[in-house]
Amino acid sequence: MSAADDHLSLHARDVRFDWSSLPVCWIPGEPVATHLLDVLHLLLPEGERWFVRVFTAALPLVRDDRLAEDVRGFVGQEMVHASSHEGALEHLTAAGLDTASYVERIRHLFGDLLGDRDLDGDDAREWLVERVAFVAAVEHLTAVLGAWILDSPSLDAAGADPTMLDMLRWHGAEEVEHRAVAHDLYMHLDGRYLRRVRALAITAPVMLRLWGVGVITLCRSDPAFSGRVRPRDYLRAARRGFCPGPWRLARWLVGYLRPGYHPSRHGDTDAAIAYLATSPAARAAEQR
Repeated sequence: MSAADDHLSLHARDVRFDWSSLPVCWIPGEPVATHLLDVLHLLLPEGERWFVRVFTAALPLVRDDRLAEDVRGFVGQEMVHASSHEGALEHLTAAGLDTASYVERIRHLFGDLLGDRDLDGDDAREWLVERVAFVAAVEHLTAVLGAWILDSPSLDAAGADPTMLDMLRWHGAEEVEHRAVAHDLYMHLDGRYLRRVRALAITAPVMLRLWGVGVITLCRSDPAFSGRVRPRDYLRAARRGFCPGPWRLARWLVGYLRPGYHPSRHGDTDAAIAYLATSPAARAAEQR
């Protein structure tokens, strides 16, 4: 399917989730697997608000009406993603998991290190385009994660909490929906291959490290978990289908390095639309 054939009119869905009955270990008997996915609630609220700030700043530079419409739809969806994960994070905090220092580190990354700088003219534009390239690299990872969560029957078989699964799959479906927007914006503003690859080379190790530290942070403050998190705990969770394994991650990263890469060739838009048509949260949002 070509990028043109795959084009959707993006819109934010006013989804709402009730976390009052969510157990801390929402994949029964699997605290490490649970917290491997819970890291999303720590990383994404600040990260996606940063996406919104960067794309809002880039919008006046867009000279294509359809791309501008896509960017506005992307911004709307990312704002809802941030608030939804923020609600899950507040629930984890209320349940006694101490994430304050980790979340503060994330705020520093997106608010200070990757925030606006005292620049003007060409320098300001170059810093903006650099950050768009970073967003495009992260969006590649979130899109392939979104495609994975839509087809993760092991989580259902393990009895994972249905509200959390719906939230993750609604989010995953929207990531698949808008998977090409960040890439298309970067190509519109700059498009240099080496800059795109460099952005992934910087972004991927940082994200993987933050993910690992986040899992350790959650497990250390979880009274149901004793001992320490080891690499084999992750490999076990991957073998059981609770998270993507290392070879799958490697294939995702390598795919981004192809000179002719385009996100429309990865992920199944029909699967995303089909899930959104049945998602309890998305259906309730449409009724509202």
